[in-house]
Amino acid sequence: MTPSDFLPPLRRRSVLGLGAVWAGTAAAAPAAERSVQRAGVVRIASVATDVDGGLLPPLLEAFGAETGVACSVLPGNDPYGQARAGQADLVISHYGHRDTERFVTEGLGLWPRTVFSNQAALIGPASDPAGVRGLGSLVEAMRRIAGHGSPFIVNHNMGMNYLSAMLWHAAGSPTRGEWWIEKETTGARNGDAVRQAAARGGYTLWGLTPFLRDRQSAADAAAPQMDSLVTADPLLQRLMVAVPVNPTRVPGVNAEGARRLVDYLLAPAVQARIMTTPYAGAPQATWAPAGRHNAGAVLPG
Repeated sequence: MTPSDFLPPLRRRSVLGLGAVWAGTAAAAPAAERSVQRAGVVRIASVATDVDGGLLPPLLEAFGAETGVACSVLPGNDPYGQARAGQADLVISHYGHRDTERFVTEGLGLWPRTVFSNQAALIGPASDPAGVRGLGSLVEAMRRIAGHGSPFIVNHNMGMNYLSAMLWHAAGSPTRGEWWIEKETTGARNGDAVRQAAARGGYTLWGLTPFLRDRQSAADAAAPQMDSLVTADPLLQRLMVAVPVNPTRVPGVNAEGARRLVDYLLAPAVQARIMTTPYAGAPQATWAPAGRHNAGAVLPG
């Protein structure tokens, strides 16, 4: 089994560390889940980005090889709904996921442990008319885009929209002329924002993993080439957490397996590996370790 087994469109249910792949029907899934739970497998409900981005599968495979504890990644992209239904032992999501706070404050999840951050990027034409490629500062990049008058498409994604507004203020609130293109003008979001930027020869913000995946699957070879031009600024990292499901509130949770997996993800050697894990075909690392954001007392030596 290789990390490519987990990339779209496969997203199959896999038991990592055991090498088995479930290919049963939806009707057979509950019985299969009960079987896996009895076998001590750690069931993980995760957002798509760390699976599709090639980070989680090899980490879980290594965890299985080192500990003998296998993990299954549930299909779908509703991790907290799956956890509420008793299908998961551990949830991995963005800290700012719409359901994280409610899941924990209702007592269904234990305290979130920061494990890694995924990467967004300033995306623009390969020709880079504003000259921002390789900058370490998004603020400086925004100043150059505004100064050059290159179009900037505000991605109608809540997080990217917020980051765009913050950068505009940090860059000195340059006059919003024709170069600043708001969602009211385009309604563009995520991949559509990138396509709008490509059509206008401009820039936008989006997650690096979905951008690279979208670019690899693009069918129109004649479309303008867009690149991830700025990735080094820490403002582009979005924190992700592991939330163990509370065994006192959700019956049948493999609490010990979930605890061992979280400890493994926080181990210094694993955090170092996260730092050097790129998306397939990407020259730069696409993940940042985040274990040090936890309280020191919970960190393994």
